[in-house]
This record gives sequence, structure tokens and C-alpha cells, in this order.
Amino acid sequence: MIYEWNEPGRARELFGNWEETMITSCIENVMGKLYVIDNKCPKSIMACLGCFAFCAGEPSSELLIHKPEGFLIMVPQNEEWKKMIESTFPEHYQRVTRFAIKKHTHFNVDHLTNLAKGVPDGYEMCRIDEKLYDKCLQNQWSEDLVAAFPTKKSFLEQGLGVVMLKSGELVAGASSYTRYSGGIEIEVDTRADERRKSLATCCCAALILECLHRGLYPSWDAQNIWSVHLAEKLGYEFSHEYYAYEFF
Repeated sequence: MIYEWNEPGRARELFGNWEETMITSCIENVMGKLYVIDNKCPKSIMACLGCFAFCAGEPSSELLIHKPEGFLIMVPQNEEWKKMIESTFPEHYQRVTRFAIKKHTHFNVDHLTNLAKGVPDGYEMCRIDEKLYDKCLQNQWSEDLVAAFPTKKSFLEQGLGVVMLKSGELVAGASSYTRYSGGIEIEVDTRADERRKSLATCCCAALILECLHRGLYPSWDAQNIWSVHLAEKLGYEFSHEYYAYEFF
């Protein structure tokens, strides 16, 4: 049996010094859920938010089998959790390499301002409002810009983002995939036929500047090496590679 867990002190102890903002969102009860199989003295824990699940504490196959359905990116705390995931779900996952980006970046505001000004002719950059929220959900490539928030109201109150429009059509954007008290986790997407035009760079620079203005930290985690390059262009520094497991 699986239980939802709402004791932040014990949760922080189980996750240790894992520097992941989505875990913080769950612990702070801002977004996402924490799950355990022992609600009295849990030794294993899983933080679920959006399409991510973070597994920590003592490896537990029983906890893993209660993972959310649908597409999921499962991230293990250590080598023991990796082995447990692979033995619990033989041949039912794809192991991928992701790229962690250092936290606590000191940004060059002038550099970001110049990048944000580089909107190409024929394009318009706008902040995500009620109407643009709906537009994001109309396309598979752009839905993750807002979909991790449970409702439109919650995104408009706690989230933030900017999108690029071309003739009124959504073609790129950067937003808060998730939110925690001290900042956001950045999501960036560009429609396939509009890539390599610096649209994502403009949107990300504008979003980071807005975060700095609000006193929020814009955290970045890279799915691929191209995301790493974009992050470095914006002023971030690469930290390390790590394994994750994708379920479909």
C-alpha cells in the first residue's frame, strides 16, 4: 500500500543533500506529491511532480511498482536505486543520460538583456496570460510549458513564462515547469520548424530576467547536450551527467 506523505522534516532527511528544485516543490507542498509505503516511519520515499519521479532513501521495489502511469522520467538517488529500478522493471524502461546544471548562478544582467532584445523581425515575444496558457495546451510540443500545474488558476498565480508568436501562432516559449518558494524550474520548447532562430534564447533570457526581478532563482536541468549549450550561452555552468529512466 502507498501513502501520501506530508512531513517535510523526515522527507528532507530521506532526500539528503539532493539539490533538485522539484523535490523542494514537493517537500514545501507547493506542487507535486510525496509517497511512502510506511506512513509511520518511512525509510523510502518518492517525489512525483509533472512527468518526474525522484526515488530516495532505502531502495524499495514495493514503492517503485506504485509509480504513476503514463510517460515518466524516474531519477534514482544513487547506484543502489539504479539497480532496484532495473531489476523491478526489466526491459520496461529506457535508460537515458541527463545533464545537471550548477545552481546558484550569478547572471550577467546586461548580457541577458541583449539576448532578450534579439527577437527576429516578424516575431513577437509575450508573457503567458490566460489566452496564451490555452494556446500552450493546444499543441503537444508546447503543453509542458504549463501542464505540470494542476489548473490554469494555479499557473497564473504561481507560474510565469514568455512565448514567441509568429502571425499569432505560438512557435517557442520558456516558462516555469514547476515552482517552489525560492524559484522555478525552467521549461523551454520550440516548434520543430522554427528551431535554430534564437527564439528559445530570447525567451529564456527574458524569463531569467523576470525571475531575477522577482527575487526567484531560475533553475535549469538539461535533457540533452543542446540544452547544455543553451544554458551555457545564458550564463549557467555544467555540473555533471546522471542517469534517468524513461517509461512510456
